[in-house]
Amino acid sequence: MKNTNNFIFKGIHIKICLIILIVNCCESPQPKFTLDEIPLIPLPRLVNKSEELLNVNKIQSIKIYDSDKILNPIGNHLRAFWEDHTSKELVIIHDDLDLNPTISLEIKNDLFSNDEAYTVKIGIDKIKITGKTAEGVYRGVKTLEQVLKLNDFNDNSNKLFLPGGEITDQPSYEYRGAMLDVSRHFFSVSDVKRYIDVLSIYKINYLHLHLSDDQGWRIEIKSWPMLTQIGGQTEVGGGKGGFYSQEDFREIVKYAKDHFITIVPEIDVPGHTNAALASYAELNCDDKVRELYTGMEVGFSSLCVQKEITYDFLDDVIREISEISPGPYFHIGGDESHVTSEQDFKSFINRVLPLVIKYNKIPMGWYELTKANISEQTLLQYWAKEEDFSKVNPKKSKILISAASYCYLDMKYDSITNLGLSWAGYLPIKKAYEWDPRNLVEKFDSKQIIGLEAPLWSETIENFDDISYMAFPRIIGYAEIGWTSHIQRDWKDYSNRLSFHGPLLESLKVKYYPANEIDWK
Repeated sequence: MKNTNNFIFKGIHIKICLIILIVNCCESPQPKFTLDEIPLIPLPRLVNKSEELLNVNKIQSIKIYDSDKILNPIGNHLRAFWEDHTSKELVIIHDDLDLNPTISLEIKNDLFSNDEAYTVKIGIDKIKITGKTAEGVYRGVKTLEQVLKLNDFNDNSNKLFLPGGEITDQPSYEYRGAMLDVSRHFFSVSDVKRYIDVLSIYKINYLHLHLSDDQGWRIEIKSWPMLTQIGGQTEVGGGKGGFYSQEDFREIVKYAKDHFITIVPEIDVPGHTNAALASYAELNCDDKVRELYTGMEVGFSSLCVQKEITYDFLDDVIREISEISPGPYFHIGGDESHVTSEQDFKSFINRVLPLVIKYNKIPMGWYELTKANISEQTLLQYWAKEEDFSKVNPKKSKILISAASYCYLDMKYDSITNLGLSWAGYLPIKKAYEWDPRNLVEKFDSKQIIGLEAPLWSETIENFDDISYMAFPRIIGYAEIGWTSHIQRDWKDYSNRLSFHGPLLESLKVKYYPANEIDWK
């Protein structure tokens, strides 16, 4: 009798457990965030949530509506991300075969005015990403990736379910850039690619590479081989330096293009040229090579602007680099040429700018170019302290804002920061976010401002961990300044969203600065 009762009791217990399991399974999953609560950066223009939930494990395919196949690389990128993130393989389809549920990618020119505009719609069994161009579709894909990652990192209970709704978005500025100085210290191709990986997540679309300076010449010029054989073999502090072969540079350019980031090459002239002057005696007015330089001072070097060979040299350099740089811009520097007379500087710039145009590039340079007779086509990059902006006249040229006291990633966060410099002041996270490019050039037409760029000069930066520490999270804020409408931006809201991005950065092995201003999750 005792055994019978035990059996009956166990049977009842099993039934109760089954009932509880069924009830729990029938309950609607409740992700931690609704779609409008996902802490996306940059903040999208418009997010409409819905009550629908999508089970990511039910997604079977990526359907590409694209007869020209230009979306294929984006589809392959998304498939690789999805499979890595969910461990579920997806099929890419182009024909009428309908495997549901699907992720669809589609270009619709007539729905948007901005080339980077997109929508992401998450329904109960489908995700639809639509863009004005392939670039717009890619921006939408990167938003979807953030939705997945941020949902997973912050919702352990229901990470398989995405909140439904629709995101409609486009940028405020067409140029949202980062600059990496590879001359003071050299960084490998893989380091540059890692930087591109993270920048693309936050919709940065330009990477400016500072390829030459007093301490090193970093790109192969086949017609002037000693630039790298001699000038590329050192760096600040006396390290071994290095350089990119033209094949290396092509690899960087292609990798960036695949992430819809345009590479802007810079050869800084006539100053910041000691590496070139140490490589070729004829570039000096006295025909004597200079000693290689490993210090940090500026303003002491200059090409010989009176010699015709200087312009032959620059013609070759601009031509060879332009041939492997499909982007629209070529940066000629022009800053801190303190040993060049003003008249010589004007004459020099007026000869070099036509060389850039000759090779079908838009000239770009630091704001000191305004000393010369520049065309309205020239893009001027403002780098100095805010008070210096009033000293120059940009006429009607386009302006790129890189104000040192707000944008320089090599500025220390505070007095105890181990890396970086402080000549433009300390730059904590909040100060880096709470400014408006329009307010720095009030006497100019705000329509002249094409965007902003955050330079990282590398006097004290030696490896990717150093890059990570000084760039992140500040450059994430610059990405939002460049993308999100100033009306929408708010420090309290931004700092809260940023607090959820620590795990995302950690997953990418980015050793970011853990600012005390942020309540990191």
